[in-house]
Amino acid sequence: MRKKWLGTAVEICLIVVVSAVVGILWNRSLLASAWRGEVAAQAQAQASAAPQGEALPMPLGLMQVKELVDGKQAVLVDARSSANFAEGHIAGAMAVPLEEARKNPARPFKQTVPRDATIIAYCNGFSCQDSMDLAKLLIKAGYGTVYVFEGGFPEWRDAGYPVTRGGS
Repeated sequence: MRKKWLGTAVEICLIVVVSAVVGILWNRSLLASAWRGEVAAQAQAQASAAPQGEALPMPLGLMQVKELVDGKQAVLVDARSSANFAEGHIAGAMAVPLEEARKNPARPFKQTVPRDATIIAYCNGFSCQDSMDLAKLLIKAGYGTVYVFEGGFPEWRDAGYPVTRGGS
């Protein structure tokens, strides 16, 4: 029994050592750059290349969005196409397709939305960038409190919260 346990321990150690050596060899240039401090310099250069003072919308999770919607404290805007909106959207949301908002960035809404309103933009979930782009456009248009619901319509629908069809 003792030999079997010892053999298992030796195999585990061998696997760990081989994995570490392979990982170091595979990432040797990255590790060498980090050791010389070049990775930090590269990240600093990228940060300085980003637009200065660009306001970014804050992300919200499902429960935060649900709380704001239930309390009627926010305006939900769907950044997806009109066709996707008509197929299904969060109940009470306004359709503000990103492409249409880009055509008239000074007046992205068809209806009147106060500049001090809390706005939550959403689209087709984590892989969709339209809500972030729309939110940035809304901030540039003068809306002060703009959030992005990263889980978007799929997360809302899958949670069993109210959705509806139709509209534009």
